Amino acid sequence: MSDGTDESGSNSNRSETSVRSRVSESPRALHRRPIDPRRESTRTRRRSRDRPLEASRRAEKTVEFPRTGAQSKTRRRLEVVPSPEPRRVKPARKIAPPRPKSSSALALLYGTRLLILGIGVGVIAGTSLSIFDPASHRSAETPQPEQTAPSPQSSPTLPLELTQEIQALKTQIQSAIASQTQLTPGLMIVDADTRAFLEINGSNAIPAASTIKFPILVAFFQAVDEGTIRLDQPLTLKKEQIATESGELQDFPVGSQFPAIQVATKMIDISDNTATNMIIDLLGGKDAVNQRFQSWGLTSTAIQNPLPDLQGTNTSSPRDMVTLLSAVNGGKLVSMRSHERMLDIMRKVVNNSLLPQGLGEGAVIAHKTGDIGAMLGDVGIIDLPNGKRYLIAAMVKRPHNDERAADSIRKMSELAYQYFSQRAGTVPPNPEGTPSASPSANPSVNPQGAEPSNRSTIAQP
Repeated sequence: MSDGTDESGSNSNRSETSVRSRVSESPRALHRRPIDPRRESTRTRRRSRDRPLEASRRAEKTVEFPRTGAQSKTRRRLEVVPSPEPRRVKPARKIAPPRPKSSSALALLYGTRLLILGIGVGVIAGTSLSIFDPASHRSAETPQPEQTAPSPQSSPTLPLELTQEIQALKTQIQSAIASQTQLTPGLMIVDADTRAFLEINGSNAIPAASTIKFPILVAFFQAVDEGTIRLDQPLTLKKEQIATESGELQDFPVGSQFPAIQVATKMIDISDNTATNMIIDLLGGKDAVNQRFQSWGLTSTAIQNPLPDLQGTNTSSPRDMVTLLSAVNGGKLVSMRSHERMLDIMRKVVNNSLLPQGLGEGAVIAHKTGDIGAMLGDVGIIDLPNGKRYLIAAMVKRPHNDERAADSIRKMSELAYQYFSQRAGTVPPNPEGTPSASPSANPSVNPQGAEPSNRSTIAQP
């Protein structure tokens, strides 16, 4: 009986617990299937393990039922499951930075950017310069400078066009000077019209003496045409430029100033050595002058030392001199205006003791002499009354100051004059067999208006 009672009581308690558990969840739970407390306990523990935060937030709530019968005296503390935790918002996914490009790709990218930047800066700079360039705002009425000759670097090698050799004249000259065995004559003559020529030892390089001043004069006027120097440019006399022997500028005090054209003129007409050194310095020194000579194709002409160069280190040759005379005569290297000025200066040379002595009346010569102990020479352009023109360079090596060299040059000039005059039919025949117009027959007469002398006191010794 007791067993039945206990069992009944136990069943009653179990039933009450089951009902209360269902009520604690929800009023609707009373109509659902009974929940196993053991299963519920296991589920609760699992939730506590999986959700530690949820377990810590739980709250307890006491539910009190109406007191009816045996249940009225019983209170039960029940757990109330809180409402579900709000859904967590997932944090924004971090965007991974772009992978760095390779070094070659970066170099190409930066190079392209720099190129674009450089082009832009260049365009801006060019536009700015074109706007502010004073030359772009010059008036159309501004006079243009005279057209200049090409620079020596761009000048072609001077050609010396020759046709046939004048054998008859060559034979005459060789016979006339054959007895002067101590002399080494150098001679070249070219007909300016037909290009017929005569050459005796023409390519031999020999001391130039003051004949070197003729190529220097050409270089001076070429620089004038180029615009690098002016005719009225003042030149200051320096101590190291002063040279003895011929000339008058050596007598002026250091620091004296002269116009460039005056200095160049004195270099030729009175063969002033000091003036020559001043012109060489004006042209940039001997190396710069030699560079011009080489650009013209002169193979034997060079300046080694300043004037007076009594040792004869400055050299040239009859062929080089005639080549340069031909270029000047043909209007090459210098402008026509400079060409006329140059010939005008060379026609006023004071020393007329050599080539002019072999010319007849009416002949005109533009020339330059040279005279040192080892060499005597004269080079020039000769115009005859009959319209003929020929170029001549006579340079004779000799024993120290041997006067027979001067006689040989005069004889060469005389025979050349006779040849070109007779070919034109302007020289009347002489029944006595001697040229009536020959100044050698009357050495006191100079066709250029100057008294002859065996040795000039003005030209370079």
